[in-house]
Amino acid sequence: MKITRIEIAHHRLPLDPPFPASWDPQPRRAFGVTLVRVFDDEGRMGVGSGDAMHGFQEYAHLFLGQDPRHLERHAAVLDNINFHAARCWPLEIALWDLVGQIEEKALWRMLGGASDRVAAYASFGVHRTPAETAEMALRAVAQGFKALKVRFGRAHIEEDFAVLAAVRRAVGDEIAIMVDCNQGWRMPWDTRTPWTYAQALEVAQELARRNVYWMEEPLHRGDYAGMARLRGATRVRIAGGEGTREMHEFYTLLERECLDVYQPDVVWTGGMTQLARLGATVKAANLFFTPHTWGNGLGLMANLHLAAAVGTAPFLEFPWDPPFWTTSRRDFPLTQTIEIDAEGWLTCPDAPGLGLVLDEERLAATLVSAITLT
Repeated sequence: MKITRIEIAHHRLPLDPPFPASWDPQPRRAFGVTLVRVFDDEGRMGVGSGDAMHGFQEYAHLFLGQDPRHLERHAAVLDNINFHAARCWPLEIALWDLVGQIEEKALWRMLGGASDRVAAYASFGVHRTPAETAEMALRAVAQGFKALKVRFGRAHIEEDFAVLAAVRRAVGDEIAIMVDCNQGWRMPWDTRTPWTYAQALEVAQELARRNVYWMEEPLHRGDYAGMARLRGATRVRIAGGEGTREMHEFYTLLERECLDVYQPDVVWTGGMTQLARLGATVKAANLFFTPHTWGNGLGLMANLHLAAAVGTAPFLEFPWDPPFWTTSRRDFPLTQTIEIDAEGWLTCPDAPGLGLVLDEERLAATLVSAITLT
């Protein structure tokens, strides 16, 4: 059994109205998706998505002709490519999807998971007024969400706390509220400095008083000493790791006891193979493993399979902030959008691999460029 070809396609969905992401000073007028397809010599296809796969062409020969089932080997090669070039983890997701079809198993089963579902939290992405955010929170609760996440980062911290207070008044004490501080990384053109430890501590102490479920990315992703110190100084859980690029960094975060909640994204860092091991280590430490997953539906589904298999996620991120961010926008490459049920749960398909079906007509209409590697 051999890999016969790899296809990389870039798609672009226009956004009207634009998406004013709270972490990006430039409103997004289009949503770009990179799709990776990998084929074996029996005609089966696996699919993945994530980073743009820039420069992968010169490494394609390391996979073509190989047995797709050698997932440990492929993950090790991709880890090396991650050092020398770019993050090409979408290929690893596509390989897992392909092997799932070969073995006729869903990914959560391949990963040894005992459960096929995780409760979701509504992850808001837009800065709104207190009244508008409270209204969105009520809409989320009506949809079935039992938890939600609001974004800090307005011009004055008092405005952020006003939003948090309005949301709590609206939804009551039974709904879990997370706060994303978005201090771990910046967009390329965003030159603002991250919070200092003193700023983060002041916010953390206030969030603890307000019974916030976790405080996400309160410091720069490399400030291990600050995160460990902050975790020891406050009752609120400290979450992070979404932008952490290399696996050894996660183990350093664990060793130095920096976080309560570990949030790697399977399409950004490590892939299924390495993050499944990390998840088991996090679980053994009695900590939470719940991936970041702000992307398209393929990434959401890959992270759902992983989180369900690891089994320590109290909630999984579900990007949702209509009309700017809807499931139809997020999941445009798919024939069916991914939705929570009436009780707020996300359930993995039991079909082989990821269990997703691509919307080929929509993909053709949004195609920007494509290459085939043989």
